[in-house]
Amino acid sequence: MTKKSAKIVATIGPASRDTDMIECLSQSGVDVFRLNFSHGSHRDHKQSYDNIRAIEKKSGRPTCILADIQGPKLRLGVFKDGFISFQPGHQIELVLEEIEGNEQRVSLPHPEIFASLEVGALLLLDDGKVRLRVRTFDHQRALCEVEAGTKLSDRKGVNIPNLVLPISALTEKDLNDLDFALKLGVDWVALSFVQQPSDVVEARRIIGERANILVKMEKPSALDHLDDLVTLSDGMMVARGDLGVELPPEQVPPAQRKIIRACRRAGKPVIVATQMLESMIVEAVPTRAEASDVATAVFDGADAVMLSAESAAGRYPLKAVDMMASIISQTEKSGHYWQLLRAGVDMDDLNARQSPISAAARVVARQTEARAIVTHTRSGRTAQRASRERPEAPIVCITPSLETARRVRLSWGVYPIKVGPLDTEADLVAASEAAMAELGLAENGDEIVITAGLPFGRAGRTNMLRLARLGEK
Repeated sequence: MTKKSAKIVATIGPASRDTDMIECLSQSGVDVFRLNFSHGSHRDHKQSYDNIRAIEKKSGRPTCILADIQGPKLRLGVFKDGFISFQPGHQIELVLEEIEGNEQRVSLPHPEIFASLEVGALLLLDDGKVRLRVRTFDHQRALCEVEAGTKLSDRKGVNIPNLVLPISALTEKDLNDLDFALKLGVDWVALSFVQQPSDVVEARRIIGERANILVKMEKPSALDHLDDLVTLSDGMMVARGDLGVELPPEQVPPAQRKIIRACRRAGKPVIVATQMLESMIVEAVPTRAEASDVATAVFDGADAVMLSAESAAGRYPLKAVDMMASIISQTEKSGHYWQLLRAGVDMDDLNARQSPISAAARVVARQTEARAIVTHTRSGRTAQRASRERPEAPIVCITPSLETARRVRLSWGVYPIKVGPLDTEADLVAASEAAMAELGLAENGDEIVITAGLPFGRAGRTNMLRLARLGEK
């Protein structure tokens, strides 16, 4: 077992879909496998899902699968010659009708954009390489001036950072993909293009309790609703790709830290994603800046860091995972790690009111040098509350629900184990000892802290804390 607290999310693709590679990735430290529905067919994703579950069954370790839904993609139309060239100051008209574009006019087939435009609005094209400023507009066309950029080609993406568009976060394609992913049995669903709380409410109505919902923070308007989105969702992803297009680059690091801390306070897992080890798509080692970027996310207390093309289509998927696991391990061994992990996240008052047992478990585990905190939970909430505390001791989550075991695999420091039904406190202690032996975390004579909710089988607050010595009758 790879002993680290921060988790690794790896995207599955052509470079990593077969069972041998998935098994190697799992053994090297991948906790969550991401199916990216922006790429690949349903057949591809089913093959990936089946292969992951086969390795899960072989290893006996619950494995989390995340379905990342594409969301609306706003794009230009095509150009007669495939591209145009221009200089700053050039004026170009965006039109709703489908045409072959040229230097004067190009199609923008999205009526919802024209319905939301304002004079002076900024449009970012091709991941921000081209910047247009709206001078005049109506519901059919917009005359824009080029502020930056020199070239555009067919179907480049369009971002509008400062406007909320009247568009659902779920397109017809997304609804089809979502239905497929839920029938497969994915554990988490990541929502793209979330602008406001109503987007999550709509998704929850469809998804229900069949999967946990992860909100991808990639729109500035979503940052305006951060606390509400944290409350409505089960977790978040700092999606720095689109967020870095729509926000000035210097604003992305503070936004990342703000999102992480909001999730920490709420006890909801948060993933930091995009370009973490991007050079390893083609190189066998990352840059020093990339290694530092991963370490910074770990120091900030992110539950997980994510690989995208590095593991999906890169030349070195296994090396990328090994490198990420090594960076996490070295960072967590740093003398400043625990000090930085808790800096700026004062949860003492909140813990006293909302999770006193979990707060006490961390303190007891530290004072007694317990080898682990064992949480018994059916819903996963007890394990998440323990994770929020960021204890020095690993958190072993024992649960009768395989679904819960898979979902909490994303949470910082949590090692899930599926167990049978428990009827008595003696059963709980025996199951805790068996889990510790299975994970190789402790030996006879070592102490562990156990938390649970009594009576067993009834959802509610965690209300029991016990210090137990392994092997003691």
